[in-house]
Order: sequence, then structure tokens, then C-alpha cells
Amino acid sequence: MPRAWMLALAGVCVFAVVALVMIQIMPAPLKQSDYLIVGSVATLVAMLVLFLVVISTSKDRNVFFRKRKK
Repeated sequence: MPRAWMLALAGVCVFAVVALVMIQIMPAPLKQSDYLIVGSVATLVAMLVLFLVVISTSKDRNVFFRKRKK
């Protein structure tokens, strides 16, 4: 269970960092649609990082395909 907690915490941290960086980069008068874009991009990046971490730390070499039992 500690691995799941660490992955969840890493996902939340990546989301927060990306969201804060994007809010700082965007021009000053932010509209509601700007916050929507920031949240969407931060979610995309956090999920991509989680996917790559899970795939790279997997014990199975062939993650996407399995051999069928005969």
C-alpha cells in the first residue's frame, strides 16, 4: 500500500507545481476559462507523469501484451 500512497502524493505534487507555474505565466487578468485551461493542462501532465512512472517501475517487461495460456 505505500507504493499507491507515494504515487498519489507524487501526482498531487506534480499537479500543484504545474498549476502554479501556469498561473504565474498567464497574463494578469485571469478569467474563468483561464483557470479551466490551467486545470486541464495540469491534470494532463500529472496523469502522463503517473503513467510513465507506473510503466517504468513495472516488474513485467511486456506491460501492454500478455501471452495467452494454451
